[in-house]
Amino acid sequence: MSSVLGSTTTDLTTTDENASTAGAYRPISTHLAITAPVSVVIPAMNEAENLPYVFKTLPDWIHEVVLVDGNSTDDTVAVARDLWPDVKVVEQRGKGKGDALITGFEACTGDIIVMVDADGSADGNEIVSYVSALVSGADFAKGSRFANGGGTDDMTFIRKMGNRALCAVVNRKFGARYTDLCYGYNAFWRHCLDKIDLDCTGFEVETLMNIRVVKAGLKVQEIPSHEYLRIHGTSNLSAVRDGLRVLRVILRERSNRRALRRRTQPSPMLDTVRGEVS
Repeated sequence: MSSVLGSTTTDLTTTDENASTAGAYRPISTHLAITAPVSVVIPAMNEAENLPYVFKTLPDWIHEVVLVDGNSTDDTVAVARDLWPDVKVVEQRGKGKGDALITGFEACTGDIIVMVDADGSADGNEIVSYVSALVSGADFAKGSRFANGGGTDDMTFIRKMGNRALCAVVNRKFGARYTDLCYGYNAFWRHCLDKIDLDCTGFEVETLMNIRVVKAGLKVQEIPSHEYLRIHGTSNLSAVRDGLRVLRVILRERSNRRALRRRTQPSPMLDTVRGEVS
């Protein structure tokens, strides 16, 4: 039995409007399955050697690829255009990963946005799992290397322990049920951006997103994902420095949550007055 994702039973050939809508949707497999337009955002700085591995796994049914160039000094942009002629290249504002992603999100035109790293560690074939979760009702599809079926070839023991500890803090303080926290392979409906208001610059952006989707009451579904080793070059990630930045984000968001709760809590005096009036 064929399945239809994100579609309706209306005959798309009956009106010009429906015909136009059909043109915005693309099949995602040999089965009769379609999805809303998907934008893939790839932040990259000097990743020319890795991009061929990234692009070769991207499914051909995606709507657009947005490459955010962080002032590369190699052939990153030229390689991207050669591999994907319709790639949309935008120049990054700021210097950190958070800056790059925010720049890329603003350039997207698809209804679904997928974040993919440019180091070759992510498998683009997994995108269909993320999209399937979204069109099945989730607002935010969060990749997890530690969910059943996921894995990582890249994390050191120290990084695993740090990620686990920070994840436990977020789960306890914000009522989440995450198995992974600091992972950059995620997907979400575009409307989520209106509710999470991203405002950080570095690697901690992924943690900020994970916290704010929970605070906003959005429906989150974890997607098992396998993280491979970076193919070429070295990572800019620093376990201690970036771990501390993640911790600061958690503490700041917790503090903001408490302040909001105090502002929205009714005054005892006002409750007394209301009780007397009633």
